[in-house]
Amino acid sequence: MDPVARDAAELTTEWLSTALDRRVVAVTAEPIGTGQMGSSLRLVLGYDGAAGPPTLVAKLAAGDAAARARVSFGFQKEVGFYTQLAATLDVRTPRCWYGAITDDGSDFTLLLEDLSPSVPGVQADSCSVEQATGAVRNLAALHAPRWNDASLRDHDFLSPIDEGVAELFGAALVPATEEFVARYGSGLGADDVATLRAAAEVIVPWMLDRPEPFAVVHGDYRLDNLMFPPAGDAVAALDWQSVSVGAPGRDLAYFVGTTFEPDDRRRCEDDLVTEYHDELLARGVRGYDRDRCADDYRAGHLQGPLITVLGAIHATVQRSASADRMFLAMATRSCAAIRDLDALDLVGARPPEDR
Repeated sequence: MDPVARDAAELTTEWLSTALDRRVVAVTAEPIGTGQMGSSLRLVLGYDGAAGPPTLVAKLAAGDAAARARVSFGFQKEVGFYTQLAATLDVRTPRCWYGAITDDGSDFTLLLEDLSPSVPGVQADSCSVEQATGAVRNLAALHAPRWNDASLRDHDFLSPIDEGVAELFGAALVPATEEFVARYGSGLGADDVATLRAAAEVIVPWMLDRPEPFAVVHGDYRLDNLMFPPAGDAVAALDWQSVSVGAPGRDLAYFVGTTFEPDDRRRCEDDLVTEYHDELLARGVRGYDRDRCADDYRAGHLQGPLITVLGAIHATVQRSASADRMFLAMATRSCAAIRDLDALDLVGARPPEDR
């Protein structure tokens, strides 16, 4: 059996039987989700003999060969997260039943728990404060277990940021920002354009800022990558193609800053930062006070333009109206947060305890 199924047609009963180590006798597949760097299918399965999960979500590479090669590092990260890292964290995320990737990283297959009836958030539509509270609690459950854990450096796929990596991102972000502005200019205000350009110009020193604290960070923790249950706050996180070791405040800032329209964010962000900080303390993090957490949150908002612009310009799937709406909402919201919180002024500034 080829360990990787490259498209839906290869997800046969024979292939699945080997992957799941039980006899699959029936399978149907339907596309789900709107991923920008991969495709997802819901599989409905039938078994003979030992039972297995009645449904699974299969995640595969998307795009042509050149596009997949450009983002193969993301595929390697996601497979690495599920197969090597997830069990060491408390974050709610789907159980991985199978994971494999080709040597060059351009094709992969993940068979993941189907979280239905939970449904994904819709980025452009925002969410309730209650849902956001559950999301930031789950974010603390990601960060706290491996807080300042030096052994994270042993995982090559986590690729901590160094000067060379930061320079590569900077070299990519500046021209991508101009392309983003040209594409979405009619929906961007003059202040947003100026903020996007200013963020791109300082992204290299920003990426190298605040080397501690560090933790496992999602990198793209936003509504479309979260699953919300019909009731309660048991939010689960998906899409780990940007997972890395980094500053945890950036995940928090990115989530809050891209989720809410400015007036709504202003009303709830202090409470959400407090909720996140309280959850860190409850999970054993020490030596990290509320003022430092709030300062790291302010500084973290440049994650919004970084991921939004690169995601829009380098997506491997076909451009769509819904994706354009999502990217535009993320850009305008995060730019407003950067201005409100003077996040650009914090690039290179010492955190509170060092001032």
